[in-house]
Amino acid sequence: MSTTVVIAAISADPIDVSAHIEAVRDPAVGALNTFIGTVRDHDPEAAGEVVTLEYTAHPDAQRIIGELAARAAGDRARIAVTHRVGRLAVGDVAVVVVAASAHRAEAFDASRELIEAIKTDLPVWKKQHQSGGAAAWVGIGS
Repeated sequence: MSTTVVIAAISADPIDVSAHIEAVRDPAVGALNTFIGTVRDHDPEAAGEVVTLEYTAHPDAQRIIGELAARAAGDRARIAVTHRVGRLAVGDVAVVVVAASAHRAEAFDASRELIEAIKTDLPVWKKQHQSGGAAAWVGIGS
């Protein structure tokens, strides 16, 4: 199995989870771990119900997501990852990480490492829009 990053993207288009799964398939793959992050209707930082999230990316985000994915893939996994930008409704897919490897432990580890790195190191920010019209930037610096 070749270990590589097959998709690393920042996209305004809806994410095709199936395409990510297909992209990492390989005859030597015995494990696929998929993480799907969706927009939820609540947040501890919100005063009311969350109705949409608006994601904004730094111009370097495309390069950085590729670097984070390569680090997580290492010599153990094939990676497909995309983070959305733009305005997303509750239930929309915001991020997908698929890690494939010969064994489950490597797939789990690569997937978790990548999503945690995305949360801390990817320059993508979200503005949370709440019922009643309030909006606030959240997760900045976290």
